[in-house]
This record gives sequence, C-alpha cells and structure tokens, in this order.
Amino acid sequence: MKTLSIIIPCYNEEFVINSCYTRLASILDNLKKIKSQIIFINDGSTDNTCMILASIALSDSRVTLINFSRNFGHQAAVTAGIHHCQSDLAIIMDADLQDPPELIPDILKCQEQESANVVYCVRKSRLGESKFKRWSSKKFYRILNKFSDTKFPLDAGDFRLIDSRIIQEFNRFKERGKYVRGLISWVGFKQVPFYYERGVRWGGESNYPLKKMFSFASTALVYFSKKPLQIAMGLGFFTVFIGIGMALWYIFGKIFGYTEAETGWTSIMIGIIFFGGVQLLTIGVLGQYIGILFEEVKERPEYIIEDIINKK
Repeated sequence: MKTLSIIIPCYNEEFVINSCYTRLASILDNLKKIKSQIIFINDGSTDNTCMILASIALSDSRVTLINFSRNFGHQAAVTAGIHHCQSDLAIIMDADLQDPPELIPDILKCQEQESANVVYCVRKSRLGESKFKRWSSKKFYRILNKFSDTKFPLDAGDFRLIDSRIIQEFNRFKERGKYVRGLISWVGFKQVPFYYERGVRWGGESNYPLKKMFSFASTALVYFSKKPLQIAMGLGFFTVFIGIGMALWYIFGKIFGYTEAETGWTSIMIGIIFFGGVQLLTIGVLGQYIGILFEEVKERPEYIIEDIINKK
C-alpha cells in the first residue's frame, strides 16, 4: 500500500480551513490502496487558524499539525512540510481551495500512468484574480525562463505531486530562502504537466499582496540566475564607452571648434542622471546577491517549530 501526504501551509485561514479539511478528508476516504495523512503547517497565524487546526488534529489521527513560533513565510512552511513527510508521495497545495482537492485522484492517476517523479499542475485559467495579477504572473514565468539556466514550467505554482525520490533530494538542500517550485524543477527526473482550471478563493483574503509578489519574484530571479550581474556589468561597459565617446567629442570639438563645451548644461545633466542611475542600479543588483550571502552565512534555521500535534 502506497502512502500519501498532503502538505498545506496555512496563514490566517480561519474562514476556509474547515471547508478545506472537510473536502480533503472526503476525497482521501475514497482513495483505494493508499494510506494518507494531512500535514498542516500553521505559519504563525494571528487569527483562530491554530485553534481550529488543533481541534481537527485532535479529532483525526491522520492530521499532523506543525505550529511555527512566528510567521516565517509560505516557502518556509512548505519546506517544513516536506521535511516532515515520510510518505511515498506528497501533494503540496494551499488551504484557500483555489486548487481543488477533488483533482487529487486524477493527479495520482497521472503520476501512476506516467511513472512520474513530479506532476506539476498548470493553470489553464485563474478565476477570481485581477487582470494585473494574471498578466504579471504570466510575464514573470517567461522572464524567469529567459534569465535562468534552469527551465521552469510556465503557469505552474506550488500545487504539485512529488515522490519520495524528490523529497529525498529536496531535503539535501541547505539554503534558507528557498524558491520551492524552482528547486523541484532544478532537481530534474521525470516531470509531467497536469492541466486544470484554477478556481476562486473560497473565503478570506489573499496572503500575497503586491509587495510580497515582487519580493517573491526577485528572490526567484537572483537564486536561479547570474544574468542580472551580467546585465549590470554590461551597463557598466556601455556607460564607459559613452563616457569615452562624450569626452573625445568635447575635446576634439574644443580643438577644432565645432562645439562649445562650456555651453552644454543639458548634456552634463543628462550624463550625470544617466551614469548615476546606472551606478545605483548596479549597486542594487550587487546588494541583492550580497544580501542573500549575508542571510546564508549566518546559518540561522529556516523556521522554528513551537509544537507538533500527532507527530508521525
């Protein structure tokens, strides 16, 4: 009999968590020849999520609840779920029910038919999301693929199935600011798509505002690509050539009299603004990479667990 874990990170999901558990339990009850468990990770919720999850865990031995000491972020919560997973297969999904639990049997069937190590779920549509979010998400994956040496599946989130081989390899990673879906793609092995219609959020509010989305995107970009550094270096060379060209223009212009260098206030201001902007951009890119190194060399734990209910 195969074993299956459902990994669900939760942050302030009091309005959806009961519905999520009820629908999920109903699906798992009907799975044949599969022993299942649910791993909820409470990522420092400030509402009643922890209390509701504790009640669920105490009433159902299949449910494991991992409580963080504070909010460490979605990717840290997913990482903790994978670290505590001992099953043959695991499915990562969010609690907001935009990724329907009813798809789990079909995902398992796809994995079995393809003998896949990863089944990543590709969104054919994104209901209940703004045009800007749909547009920015679509562009992000395509830009990331152009910048990165690793090719990532387009329009796929964290909703996916992974097998024990992927779990084993993932648990070897030591970096802390993980981009989980990117790392799973980087691992390789056989990965196949599963296309689905993403639904609307069941209740509550999204925990990914615009600021978090940009932070998430920048983390993914710098973790999987050195091209921003190469672009910054290219801009540096470009501005040096422009500077040399302007210098020669004004020097020879003064000698041969085809320009009056002292009257070029506009060109001076444009040059200062341009070169200053390039310098700030380059320093900012370097700062991103140095910041990541700073976080990694401290070797702090990625998350801290306060307690676990129904530890397996």
